[in-house]
Amino acid sequence: FPRRDNVSSNAVKPTWVPFRSTLFSEEKLPFSLRLMNDDWSAERVSTIFQLGEVLHFQAGVNTENHVPLRLFVDNCVATLTPDRSSSPQYAFIDFSGCLVDGQLDDATSTFISPRPRQDVLQFAVDAFKFVGDSSNVIYITCHLKVSLADQAPDPLNKACSFNKASNLWAPVEGTRDVCSCCEMKSCGLAR
Repeated sequence: FPRRDNVSSNAVKPTWVPFRSTLFSEEKLPFSLRLMNDDWSAERVSTIFQLGEVLHFQAGVNTENHVPLRLFVDNCVATLTPDRSSSPQYAFIDFSGCLVDGQLDDATSTFISPRPRQDVLQFAVDAFKFVGDSSNVIYITCHLKVSLADQAPDPLNKACSFNKASNLWAPVEGTRDVCSCCEMKSCGLAR
């Protein structure tokens, strides 16, 4: 057909953003970290522990209206104040999901396997206190994250416990090699 006007090859740029994409990009996932009773059946009422007792933590994420997600605990640090960067501090989960407290001689700390659900991760940590601290209050801050449930665990998305009987790191799921960086204490960029 005959053209009468000049036609530009520049793409059309919409001046509006579809509501659905705006809503999706601003949606936040509701994460939770709860102290549970010894049989994991309910949230623990008391936050008071004695040395020798075990703290049962349950991390979760509400994945309602989302594709299936798998939850991970990237790190957890204990401090004497609410400021996670304060000193002294003790990182009992570190290196993108290595429960390093379980390596201590008298510790039984471990991730619980199997998971109750992909969006929940449970772990047990022996009660502890900072040497020389008389306040008997510890603040625990954890960084939680998710990956797609059908994505295989990798060095940055894993839950690894130290098995004293085998003297090896063991994952809650996935192959043992995802935990090899726990031994090297360096789980930086995925290879």
